[in-house]
Amino acid sequence: MTASIASKSALAHTSELSADHHLANKTLIIFDWDGTLMDSIGLIVESMHIAGETHGFTTTDQAVRDIIGLSLMHGIEILYPQATEAQKLAIQQSYADYYIPNSHRTPFFTPIENMLLTLKQQDKKLAVATGKKRRGLDRVLDGSDSHHYFAVTRCADESGSKPDPQMLSDILDYTKQSISQAVFIGDSIYDIQMANRLGMTSVAVNYGTASSSELAAEQPTYQVDTPQELVALLCA
Repeated sequence: MTASIASKSALAHTSELSADHHLANKTLIIFDWDGTLMDSIGLIVESMHIAGETHGFTTTDQAVRDIIGLSLMHGIEILYPQATEAQKLAIQQSYADYYIPNSHRTPFFTPIENMLLTLKQQDKKLAVATGKKRRGLDRVLDGSDSHHYFAVTRCADESGSKPDPQMLSDILDYTKQSISQAVFIGDSIYDIQMANRLGMTSVAVNYGTASSSELAAEQPTYQVDTPQELVALLCA
């Protein structure tokens, strides 16, 4: 059952959930990265437009937003199915060539770093499961000086692209936590699908790639509208 979380009643539906889904019981909190922790959606869309157009292909903002959360190459294959393999590789490189030098424009959402610190102080284990490649995630972890918050991070080039749940399974194995001890937070339908495949508690955030209705259709356990509501939900 989905508990829809509003700013004035963040825990109003908790009593309707089984004990396995109560967030106070969670010892492992797993986050998606882009659009969940980091305000990077605008740069991703901009970078993909520039990369595609460099090689003669066009798409729409919404189409790009719809593939965020997938691995980069999988997203390119969806956006530009008519491109040859060589062109897809060239688009991938052009994307990186634009995104990397501009990645300083992607800060954490305003309350997120304080939330991570608070959760660490509460002895929660924190992790990341992202569609980024390892090299890309390490770059933004370095740039945001945030490696120390996370016990483990997993990327699409290590475990498969979302909604394949292998990233979550790897994190559970590494931390020696059970599914019932974990919650996954993300902003795309692929994030919620990935959690649902394992029966893991999920939190959908409406401030990233997908609309509130699109996320609700995937039946997340919880749903929040803003980063501030996410903080209130997790740190209560």
